[in-house]
Amino acid sequence: MFEGRGQRAYILGQAPGVVEGEERRPWRGRAGQTLRRWLRLEEDVFYATFYCASVTRCYPGRAPGGGGDRTPTAREQELCAFWREWELKLLRPTLMVPVGGLAIRLLLGLTSLDASIGKRFSYGDAVVVPLPHPSGVSRWLLGGP
Repeated sequence: MFEGRGQRAYILGQAPGVVEGEERRPWRGRAGQTLRRWLRLEEDVFYATFYCASVTRCYPGRAPGGGGDRTPTAREQELCAFWREWELKLLRPTLMVPVGGLAIRLLLGLTSLDASIGKRFSYGDAVVVPLPHPSGVSRWLLGGP
């Protein structure tokens, strides 16, 4: 989803949001600002450090109930899996940061955020450190960091 020159860290989110689609750059909206604040990284350092990817590559639209963006369907996730697989083969990241429940489940197979947030895992040769999604609709944040 973004340049890959020299980046050895890989951040995986759920899907681009409205702002990301308009600006053609990942993690540009409010959630991205929150994420960079958590990581204590200025915007230019964040993009120089992380190759930014997402489970699906298109904005999925609003959730029917209006509580944030719609979770991509299993079929939508399957259609985009090819890109993630190639990115990981080409980049061979040393650090992977899945952000949010969908990315964590997809990468690590874990279904509980409580069992994964802030803990260290392995994925091949990479270290994986899951984070909750920094959106305003994340229920985990009510009791999380």
